[in-house]
Amino acid sequence: MGSTRVGAIRSSQVITTYGPGALVDLPKHSVIVAGLDTWRPKKLKLIVEPRLTEKIRHLTGGPPPQLYSPPPDRSGALGGSASSTGYIGVRRFPEWFVVQRPDGSKDSGASESSGVSRRLVHLSELENGRFEGQSVVATRFVRACPNGHVDDLDWRHFVHSGHTSCRRPLWLDERGQSGDLADLVVRCQCGQQRRLSEAGDWNEKPLGDCRGQRPWLGKYATEPCNQPSRLLIRTASNAYFSQVVRVLSIPDSEAPVMEEVEKHWSVFQAVTSQEVLEQLGVIPDVKAARDRFGDDALIEAIRVRSAGTADDRPAKQVELDAFLSAPEGFGDDVPVNPDFHARRLAEHYWRSGNASDGIDAVVQLHRLREVSALVGFTRLEAAVPDIDGEYDTDVTRAHLDEDPSWFPAVENRGEGVFLSLDSAQVADWLGRTEVQRRIDGLSKGHALWLQRRKKEKPAFPGGPYVLLHTLAHLLMQAVSLRCGYPATSIRERIYVNSSKHQYGLLLYTASPDADGTLGGLVEQARHIEEHLSMAQKSAELCSSDPICAQHAPVGSPDERWLHGAACHSCSLIAETSCEMRNEYLDRALVVPTVDDRGAAYFNLP
Repeated sequence: MGSTRVGAIRSSQVITTYGPGALVDLPKHSVIVAGLDTWRPKKLKLIVEPRLTEKIRHLTGGPPPQLYSPPPDRSGALGGSASSTGYIGVRRFPEWFVVQRPDGSKDSGASESSGVSRRLVHLSELENGRFEGQSVVATRFVRACPNGHVDDLDWRHFVHSGHTSCRRPLWLDERGQSGDLADLVVRCQCGQQRRLSEAGDWNEKPLGDCRGQRPWLGKYATEPCNQPSRLLIRTASNAYFSQVVRVLSIPDSEAPVMEEVEKHWSVFQAVTSQEVLEQLGVIPDVKAARDRFGDDALIEAIRVRSAGTADDRPAKQVELDAFLSAPEGFGDDVPVNPDFHARRLAEHYWRSGNASDGIDAVVQLHRLREVSALVGFTRLEAAVPDIDGEYDTDVTRAHLDEDPSWFPAVENRGEGVFLSLDSAQVADWLGRTEVQRRIDGLSKGHALWLQRRKKEKPAFPGGPYVLLHTLAHLLMQAVSLRCGYPATSIRERIYVNSSKHQYGLLLYTASPDADGTLGGLVEQARHIEEHLSMAQKSAELCSSDPICAQHAPVGSPDERWLHGAACHSCSLIAETSCEMRNEYLDRALVVPTVDDRGAAYFNLP
């Protein structure tokens, strides 16, 4: 385990980037962030969000978990030991190293034309003092599989193309200046050598089968795996894909009693009847809860917490219903809920032209609370949630602990603007031949994408989702110019409920402190007509047209199967702001383009 403080990281980074299983370079070591068993949850802040707890329970199939915030910034450093309060443990990984000083000895077997040659050494050789005084760095190459397993390369197996008893010294030759895998050669003193680029053809299993290694849980933590091992550069962007589930806190009349039960669950979990509750009444916390809420409410809350029978609707559907039912105006007698305060803006405040045709309502979210939890991760390939933000229960994920009873989570507070589309106009739009043709092309691209990934899920999100998703990206870029927040601080949530003909999008900002509730974004609801006009006009002509406008999901050589008319010059934004990693975009469904003027939802003058 690591034991040196190396600097604080933000709590949100633990959820997205530095969670258990992440590969990290520290100043002196290369490590893997250890599992939840190295944390001390009782020393951390408990986060109560029943709907998120229920989502995770359904996702993992286990009992209702608890949520704890990672260590705060002042002590949230990677590199602490398991006994250090406020630190996150790490384990040394990988265990193979490259000697920094080039090896020029004659007995190394290197030829004059071989370029730079460096020794490959194992951790055991360093511990024996054989290379004492020499600078070494962890090799940047490991092997992994999509299930999240990661392991050291078996360099001897690779260079000898199979099992071998040879234990002679190994070298890594750099025979070029580009650093490309084709210029790197693994060589054994026995004369065997092999280009590292051959390790990239994982269908031939040059690295063998995955051994199911989970070094973040310990050296001997393994599980069965039937995947072939793939070459992975440990600092690459595909080395760690966190699976984060998010919900917005929606007021619930039962929330206070549920929060009290969650806060003292270690005591309340023993309550099986009225008699047991009365017996525990001598405990001050239980007595205070009985006096405040009454026995009947407490017993019902305990039953819900034990059985996990909370609201089973998708989180986004609960949020959408809350937005659409928001009252208009404020009222002097309406208290402001710090977790959720939404008000529908009267139409005469925001509708002033034709750019808003097709928009049914605008809702100002003066206060909102977002809670996000890390439930697992994958490598090489990201698991994709559906349009409700839900992961399928059969989605493969690497676990954060052998048997997790809690998950790391963060809560952020902010503000936002919600727009809903006119359901009648959406129905008319979907009925047009040009729109159906466009959506069919996107659907075929999605099917080809699944085929290449050898997956069956997720399902194609549908035309209304692509329309709203693209509009959100365009509107986000327009709003950021005036709201006081940079575009990277604004996020989106897309809402589609085709069965109820409900369609909407939320642009919001959230941060751990009051910086997310400065009012700049909410105020832009009154200027939404201007922002819509700017977004529509900027999307009509892209600086990459006609190439961008003529892009098709199927048949294009760039293999962008989930994009229609969309590129970095017009529709793509920072992936931290997008809920779908910049996929499912087509501005031709929003406004007329130079290639397609018949599929647009908004008709420009």
